[in-house]
Amino acid sequence: MSSRSAGPLAGTTVLDLSSVGPASRATRLLADYGAGVIKLGAPAGRAGQQPPYFAYAAQRGTQRAVVNLRDPDGRDVFLALAARADVVIESFRPGTVERLGVGYEDVRKVNPGVVYCSTTGYGRGGPRAGWAGHDLDYLAVGGYLSMSGSGEADGSDGPPLPGATVADAAAGGMHAALAIVTALLRRNVTGEGAFLDVSVTDGVLWIMSLLLDEHLATGSEPQPGHDVLSGRYACYGTYRARDGRWLAVAAIEAKFFANLCRELGCEDMIGKQYEDGAQREIRSVFAAAFATEDRQTWVDRLAASDTCVAPVNSIAEVAADEQLAASGVFVEATSEQHGRFKQVGAVLAGMVAPAEPVVAPDATTTDTDELLITAGYEPEKIADLRSRGVVE
Repeated sequence: MSSRSAGPLAGTTVLDLSSVGPASRATRLLADYGAGVIKLGAPAGRAGQQPPYFAYAAQRGTQRAVVNLRDPDGRDVFLALAARADVVIESFRPGTVERLGVGYEDVRKVNPGVVYCSTTGYGRGGPRAGWAGHDLDYLAVGGYLSMSGSGEADGSDGPPLPGATVADAAAGGMHAALAIVTALLRRNVTGEGAFLDVSVTDGVLWIMSLLLDEHLATGSEPQPGHDVLSGRYACYGTYRARDGRWLAVAAIEAKFFANLCRELGCEDMIGKQYEDGAQREIRSVFAAAFATEDRQTWVDRLAASDTCVAPVNSIAEVAADEQLAASGVFVEATSEQHGRFKQVGAVLAGMVAPAEPVVAPDATTTDTDELLITAGYEPEKIADLRSRGVVE
């Protein structure tokens, strides 16, 4: 099995049965921490949704094999690969891997120390276990969408769509990666593997736990505008500048709010920060003040002046942001099919920055032969499996 040569997870092999979603977000994290990730896909015609070439960091640092798990010989190929893996992660609906003969109990027979992670939308049990769903559904069920919005609108347009796949990335992907790493740590002590049931909705509940805990303890019913972080007060919100671009204001503490009021020329608002009856007036005064200058003028004037003001950057502006450029978070990649392009690098603490340029794997080829030889298959057997469409 291949593994990356650097990073805290170097030497750890992960077999990934997913193509998109929370499991793929998790293995992207694990790969950037040094794990050797093998993406195991279905043959052409049976593969599910495939991401564009640039997604998931263009699969840098990963290997790829194609195996037909519906064929008994394909199941055996999977189990041979899984026998040498530290981690297996899958994202099928509950019961699917068991029907295919590649579930936890099947893998545990050939690899007792395996950490086997199943990612599902709602968990493996309960009335929603078999429901189809995507990121938005899990955010909806977990209470996230109900708290979206400023608390000022009448709600006729419904909760706004999130600007990122929060459930897939955090409630699912980071959730799964953390669970896997802790299971590996435990295995180092006990020698025992683990089965991990990662529910994306449970991850959303953790994200929403401050508000859920308040409701459970006090009976309150949080909604947009409930508290300072959900739009109740003018000191925490967004405001449009003269050029139509937006600023984020998060002046929660009294000293930051006072500094902001002075800069905006409305010192008489300082003592009203948390007076509920004054919030419409403060918002109106702030909005009128911000509308007098372009966004960059306000950023130059306020951002470094202890006011907790920042620009609302577009994606293009993020890519050109001077702070991020100074941090070296973007790296250059190259692909035989797509040439040179940039991508987000290893940005989380403890990750090892990839050597540049990053070489993106060729999506038209696989590492199947190499992986199967490592798993003990003879070239003649591999050729036979390939001729019958069991592997590609």
